[in-house]
Amino acid sequence: MKIIEEPLVEYKTNYIEIVDARYISEYRIRICFNNGKENVVDFGNFLLKTNHPTIQKYLNLELFKTFRVIDGNLNWNDFDLIFPLADLYKGNIS
Repeated sequence: MKIIEEPLVEYKTNYIEIVDARYISEYRIRICFNNGKENVVDFGNFLLKTNHPTIQKYLNLELFKTFRVIDGNLNWNDFDLIFPLADLYKGNIS
């Protein structure tokens, strides 16, 4: 995963959660956090490098686009694919 945009404004808060996520293109999603931080995150490298069939199926763009924000986190298909919030915030998905 690679962060390709940095936030313009940050707000102070005691906890971090995702408040909005929008599909941009290919495997890129714009993620907005409750403290004002906003990133466009590219999941392409992560998906291409994995050999796990449960994760590889998300190379299908129509399936990749089915993510939702649930309880402040990015979630695919009822927790079929989910990333630690701290990793999404830092951009360090492995």
